[in-house]
Amino acid sequence: MTAAHDTLETPEVLDRREGPYGEVVLRRHGALLQIIANGCFLMDTSDGRSERLLVDAALDALDERAAPEVLIGGLGVGFSLAHAAANPRWGRITIVEREPAVIDWHRTGPLAEMSAAALADPRTHIVQTDLVAYVQETSATFDALCLDIDNGPGWTVTEDNDGLYAPAGLAGCARTLRPGGVLAVWSAEPSPDFEGSLQNAGFQQVRTEEVPVARGVPDAVHLAVRPG
Repeated sequence: MTAAHDTLETPEVLDRREGPYGEVVLRRHGALLQIIANGCFLMDTSDGRSERLLVDAALDALDERAAPEVLIGGLGVGFSLAHAAANPRWGRITIVEREPAVIDWHRTGPLAEMSAAALADPRTHIVQTDLVAYVQETSATFDALCLDIDNGPGWTVTEDNDGLYAPAGLAGCARTLRPGGVLAVWSAEPSPDFEGSLQNAGFQQVRTEEVPVARGVPDAVHLAVRPG
C-alpha cells in the first residue's frame, strides 16, 4: 500500500461495490488508480517501491532455494504480484485476496494494466478468501509469505485484520511456512512493537527495512525467518 498522491483533478469513481467486508471503491485520480475501503484510502498506483521490496527482501533471505513458492497476501493494486511474476526464480505464486471486486478489477477491469501479464503466468493462482482465516486453516505450506493487508500492525482499517498481527495469527503464519521460510509483512510505518511480537512468536533474524516516502514516516517491511 502506498500514500495518496496529490493532484488537482477531481477523482472519478470507476466502480463502487458492497463487498463481504463493506464498501470498496475503485477510482481514477489523474493518472492514478486508487482503492478506497469503507471511505478510507488504502492504496494507489503512485509508487510501489515498498511493495516490490516486500517481494525482493523475502527472496533474498531465501538464499539459493530453488523455485521457492510464495504466498502473497492481498492483491491490492498488483505491485507485489507483478514484481514476483517478473522474476523467473519464483516457483508457484499464490495470491490470497478476500474482496471479489478487487479480483474482478484485475481480471477484467482497469487494474489489468498492472497485472495482466502476471495473471496470465502459469505460476500464478488466486485464492478468494480471508488471509487471516487462510493461514489458520490451510494445509498448504510455502517458502515465503509476503503479506500486505490493511495498513500494517499499527493501524488497521478493518478490525478483523488485527488478527494477523496477534499471537494466533503469527502462529498460523509460522505453520504455513516451511522450515527456514521467510515472513515479510508490509507496514505503513515501522513498528518496534511488532518486531517484539515476531520474536515472541518464535521467529528469528527479525529485522525491518524502511522505504522513505515524500511526506511523513517511511513505509516498512518487517522480515522474520521460521527456524529450520
